[in-house]
Amino acid sequence: MALFSEQSWDEWIAQYASVHQHPVNRFCHQLGIPLIVSSIPFALCAIFWFQLIWLALALFSFGWALQFLGHYYEGKPPEFLRDWRFLFVGLRWWLKETFGFFTH
Repeated sequence: MALFSEQSWDEWIAQYASVHQHPVNRFCHQLGIPLIVSSIPFALCAIFWFQLIWLALALFSFGWALQFLGHYYEGKPPEFLRDWRFLFVGLRWWLKETFGFFTH
C-alpha cells in the first residue's frame, strides 16, 4: 500500500509510466525532475544566504517548464492534475528509471 491507497508503489509507477511514453517527454522528465528536487535544498539554504533563492527559483521554474514541454509532446496532461499524489510518484519513477531504485 502506498500513498494512502490500495495501490502498490509498482502500480503507481506503472500508471505514471503509461503517460510518459514519448521519448521527448521522457527526456524532459529525466532532466526536469532532478532540477525540481535540487531546487529544494537551495531554497532552504536561502534562509541563510538570500542570493540562493534565485538559483532555487531558476532550477524549479526550468524543471517545471521541461515537465510541461514534455507533456505537450506526449499529448496528455500531467497525471498530478488528475490526482495530486502523482507529484510524489514522479521522483520514484525517475529513481527507478535512472538507478533501478524503488521497484517494490
